Amino acid sequence: MRAAFMPEPGKIAVGDFPVPVAQNDGEVVVRMELASICGSDVHNIFDGFQNPAALGKPGYPGHEGIGLVAASRSPHFRPGDRVLTVPRGAEGACFAELQLIRDTYLVPVPDGADPARALMAQQYGTTLYAMRTFWPEGEERAKDTCAIIGAGSAGLFFVQLAKQMGFRQIIVSDLNAERLAVAGRLGADATVHAPGESIVDAVAEMTGGGGADLVIEAAGYDQCRADAIEAVRTLGIVGYFGFPEHLGDAKFPQYAAFRKVARIQWAGATQSEPGLRSFRDAVRDIHEGRIEVDYCLGERYDLEDLPRAVHVAREQGHGKVKILVGLAGR
Repeated sequence: MRAAFMPEPGKIAVGDFPVPVAQNDGEVVVRMELASICGSDVHNIFDGFQNPAALGKPGYPGHEGIGLVAASRSPHFRPGDRVLTVPRGAEGACFAELQLIRDTYLVPVPDGADPARALMAQQYGTTLYAMRTFWPEGEERAKDTCAIIGAGSAGLFFVQLAKQMGFRQIIVSDLNAERLAVAGRLGADATVHAPGESIVDAVAEMTGGGGADLVIEAAGYDQCRADAIEAVRTLGIVGYFGFPEHLGDAKFPQYAAFRKVARIQWAGATQSEPGLRSFRDAVRDIHEGRIEVDYCLGERYDLEDLPRAVHVAREQGHGKVKILVGLAGR
């Protein structure tokens, strides 16, 4: 089979590998149809976050994938079933024609679902889980202002979730005007084109200096995490979703956070949620039209072009929200 792999840090290549075989109970081989590139994949490839044990592994670091079961030693999945594959990042192997995966990382996809749209349930599922963590169901708080830093695929899902939750006004910042236009169409009341414009100033202006009730950082930069503290109101909530910018410690505005008595919540480990609830809900929401994903589907590369695609992703997708990779084989 053909698969992408990391021969060394900072490099992606495509080569031939043996066909994987399901040998143990609970193992499934999935014939991959599509994958998408996550921001964490870019960090793993270029910024030193890779799993050393996975260098040379076929399909690594891809972890957003969809395909058809080719062989199964699981009682829950049969050959021909379409599944969303959601392995932890360190176990990612989606950038390949075939993927060997445990059934605990598979989510069934309804018959008739469009594979490209259903694939977006991986990213949407992580944001759904994060939002439930940032703002637990039944939370008794005012929903006046939500500020979202970053309008990539995750940030734009947060826009839709904040809108559905009933926030009175939503403010979104990003470096890219095309992505901000999508945010406006999805319901953002104000957009901030960074770095020339400031999310902190925009929030202050729209809240009379009070700050946002919820600030979500979905860009992955240390400065954005600091801006989130500046933008949140006293006793507000800051949700950190973005991947770390660098390995090791980072400077943090501790005193400002202390003075505001901000509640700070990090997001992650969606794959550890019992029953993969958020991923399953995400598949349902997309299939039933409760969440929009079409703006994610405009850019697609073949597996052989993945080395070029990851460089485009590193450059913020050249304005595209998401980059897909076709894996159906030659």
